Amino acid sequence: MQKLVLFDFDGTLADTAPDLAAAANKQRERKGLPPLPHETFRPYASHGARGLLKVALDIAPGDRDYETCRQQFLEDYEQGMTTLTTLFSGVNELLGALKDEGYAWGIVTNKMEYLAIPLVVHLGLFTECAVTVGGDTTSHTKPHPAPLLHAAKETGFAPADCIYVGDDERDIIAGKAAGMATIVAAYGYCGKETALHTWQADAIAESPLDIWPAIQRWAVR
Repeated sequence: MQKLVLFDFDGTLADTAPDLAAAANKQRERKGLPPLPHETFRPYASHGARGLLKVALDIAPGDRDYETCRQQFLEDYEQGMTTLTTLFSGVNELLGALKDEGYAWGIVTNKMEYLAIPLVVHLGLFTECAVTVGGDTTSHTKPHPAPLLHAAKETGFAPADCIYVGDDERDIIAGKAAGMATIVAAYGYCGKETALHTWQADAIAESPLDIWPAIQRWAVR
């Protein structure tokens, strides 16, 4: 029976952290502050504007300048989001294996569609991708299961025939709530000190190439 493999985007398929860090540092530059090393932002790259602006400027939703800074950050990011972003090493091989074995695959991200879809196109993924669900495709974002259930419905798969791969605990929560199997992308932005086993996913992948054997084990259950 054919299966559907769904992926988070940032920190799972694509290494978007350098361009996100550059946009965050632009906000520091606007305030007359020196740039921070890109690695400082890396663990927060899956946390969106909220996480990156907390690191860059120590501001949070509700603070006086937050919404203005958030909008400027998103504008700066959109202008430079294809500069340094690449697929993680091994992703092309993984997607090739899925295609060869007849698996459908798609993307479910909390990134808004106007950012996500151009990046999917830029990285050469759009043609083979069965579905791309952004943070504004449904009325909810992860960890709510609605985006994952939408992806399954759009592609004609039952949730039990889907597996979701992501690098954040909210991805695993969403996958489980949707009735899907789950894999942690431990090579992503979840942080080396995170106790990933406590997320209770079906598998933990240390690299994109570890995902394929995990999928094979799940598919024969």
